[in-house]
Amino acid sequence: MRDYGPSVHFDKPAFVHETVEIFGNARFAEGSSIWPRAVIRAEDHENVVGPYSNIQDFVLIHVGYDHGNRIGAHCSIAHHVSLHGCIIGDNCLIGINATVMDGAVIGDNCIVAGHTIVAAGSQIPANSIVAGVPGAVVKTRNNYVDNRMNAFSYHYNALSYARGDHRAWASEAYQTAWDAERARLEAEMAALDAG
Repeated sequence: MRDYGPSVHFDKPAFVHETVEIFGNARFAEGSSIWPRAVIRAEDHENVVGPYSNIQDFVLIHVGYDHGNRIGAHCSIAHHVSLHGCIIGDNCLIGINATVMDGAVIGDNCIVAGHTIVAAGSQIPANSIVAGVPGAVVKTRNNYVDNRMNAFSYHYNALSYARGDHRAWASEAYQTAWDAERARLEAEMAALDAG
C-alpha cells in the first residue's frame, strides 16, 4: 500500500487500490475498502470511514467549510458518489452518482437512491429511502439486512482483490458465504423484533 503521509491512518483495511488518492487527515477502520480512482481530500477537518465500509470506484469525498465527512460502519458508497462535509450513519447505501452536501446527516439503515442530491443541512431519519433532486424521503423501511449484505459482498470482494482474485462473486464459495451471512442477519433481525 502507498504511503499517504502521516495524517492518513489505516486500521487493517481489506483493500486499497493503488490508484486511490488521499490528502490531509483521514482515518480508515478495520475491514474498510477503497476502490479504483477514489479521491479523498481534507485540507481542513477530517474524513473518517467506519469498519467494513466500502468506498467504490470514482467516489469523491471532500470536506465542507464547517465539517469533515464521517461514514459509519457497514456502509456502501457506490460508484461516482460525491460526499461533501456530511455524516452517513451505520448500514447505509449511497447509490450510484448521488451527492450528499455540507452538514447533511443520513441516519442509520438508509438508502439514498442513485442520482439523488441531498441538500446541505438535510436531516434524514433512520430507515429512510431518499430519492430525487432535491432528495426527499419517499419511503420508510428498515434496510438493515439488505444494506449489510451489500457491505458484506464488498468486503468479501475486497479480501479477494487483495489476493489478486477478481472473480470472487462468481464462485460457489461466495454464494455459500452470502447465504450464511443473510441467514445470520435475518435471524438477528427476527430476534430483535421478537424482543
